[in-house]
Amino acid sequence: MNSVAQSIIQGGIGFGLASLAVFATVAFGERWMYAHLGLWGAYLTWTVLFIGLGGGALLPLVSPPWRGARFLGLFGLAFLLYSVGWGAAYFAQPNRLGEWLGSLVGSVVMGQVFVIGFKVRKAPFRLALILFLANSAGYFLGSLLNDAFPRPTGMLLWGGLYGVCLGAGLGAVLHLAPKQAAAL
Repeated sequence: MNSVAQSIIQGGIGFGLASLAVFATVAFGERWMYAHLGLWGAYLTWTVLFIGLGGGALLPLVSPPWRGARFLGLFGLAFLLYSVGWGAAYFAQPNRLGEWLGSLVGSVVMGQVFVIGFKVRKAPFRLALILFLANSAGYFLGSLLNDAFPRPTGMLLWGGLYGVCLGAGLGAVLHLAPKQAAAL
């Protein structure tokens, strides 16, 4: 069993690489994807890529009985609902406030899926708080990098930092959730 620090580092590196791969499709293929898949098809594709690549990167952090399809299903549901929550908040308010609301709604929804899936009984909102802080740090600091560098460099830096931060948060959550489920 990894320590929380090891889980944070492993989650950050693994999910960071997965995010970098997803953001590379944005950096180099966004126009093509919008033209051929439409807005919703592109977002669905990116969500599926995050679920597959990110879930695979995080899989080593979970212990039996969660290792394998059971975790991938839980993570897939968590990330899908995160994406829906984030998108609904942002598209309802397509500005910086909408991005903050998206980060909050998406993180809370993802955290609640983990709370329910892992049957967390102790401090369940801690998981959503960890995800919100990690998600927001990666998204907004990454956005600053994206604005500071030309494309595709800025987009790739954004993807890497977003993934490292959110992955670190996910690593912490995946370490803490089973312990909080067992603690009564």
